[in-house]
Amino acid sequence: MLSTLAAFLGACLLIAASPGPSTVLIIKQSLRSRRSGFLTVLGNESGVFVWGVVAALGLTALLAASQIAYDVLRIVGAVVLVVFGAQALWNARRAKGASADGWDAPEKSAWASYRGGLLLNLANPKAAIFAMSFLPQFVPAGAPQLPTMVGLAALWAVFEIGYYGLYVWFVSRLKSVLSRAGVRRRLEQVSGGVLLLLGARLALEG
Repeated sequence: MLSTLAAFLGACLLIAASPGPSTVLIIKQSLRSRRSGFLTVLGNESGVFVWGVVAALGLTALLAASQIAYDVLRIVGAVVLVVFGAQALWNARRAKGASADGWDAPEKSAWASYRGGLLLNLANPKAAIFAMSFLPQFVPAGAPQLPTMVGLAALWAVFEIGYYGLYVWFVSRLKSVLSRAGVRRRLEQVSGGVLLLLGARLALEG
């Protein structure tokens, strides 16, 4: 059991360390404030847990089997990524009028930051399919599948809260540098461009 748990946490680390849309969004929101970044993490991990529960119930098999359902979710996910990317580029454009020592982008509400992380994860069909293929590998022989997979999904989400929390902390430690308008504007441009490219790739993939 302990070896299985160690292997599961090692796999969780490799998954979290792989850059993706969620990583970009978390860093982007952390540029605004530690609060926005951490709430985005909580939203993203709520999505991870939801997909884990859905996988435990066997419902993601329906998504994998239905090309129409997968394509609908894929297009929705692409739209979400494009919208977030466009917002980042718009914020960078507005920041041209900011002072050299500050950043005039308004702070997002707690719900908006949480919702952004949650929506980005739930609109990603790859997250759903991955949860279905990932979690069953770590259910010990003879263990009840449903409660074990739900427990693993919860552990996965908690682990990533700690991992991505380090991102939020690291960005906040560099706040004196990142708070400069020019630096923040450039980071917004980079994150916006990456999100737009990821959205386009998701929309165009077969």
